[in-house]
Amino acid sequence: MSPTPATMHIGEFAERTGMSLRTIRHYDDVGLVTASFRTEGGFRLYTEADFERMILIRRMKPLGFSLEEMAELLAIIDEHAAAQDSPADDPRLTEFIREATERREKLRTQLAMADEFVELLERQAR
Repeated sequence: MSPTPATMHIGEFAERTGMSLRTIRHYDDVGLVTASFRTEGGFRLYTEADFERMILIRRMKPLGFSLEEMAELLAIIDEHAAAQDSPADDPRLTEFIREATERREKLRTQLAMADEFVELLERQAR
């Protein structure tokens, strides 16, 4: 019998990921991050692999990726993990990288504009 990996209940998982319980449950319901185990009482138990998956999702959120896009990227990653190969040459992953880079640049521009706005307000307040 193989040992069970270390697990955490949803509260600890939420605290570690910085995500709300509601969001975690929603992601579980839609299949983005499902609990690796359940207790006899039905409580969700998450592993370190689940944590890493949730962190990837959390990093996609500010870039405005939809749940469908997140699911697509996770499927690509899962597909390559199952095949034990590198996704480096996968054109689908290349497209996600291009899209993420483009979205990051848009955020960078918006942040610069927000900084200029704050500076303008601060000058007005002097």
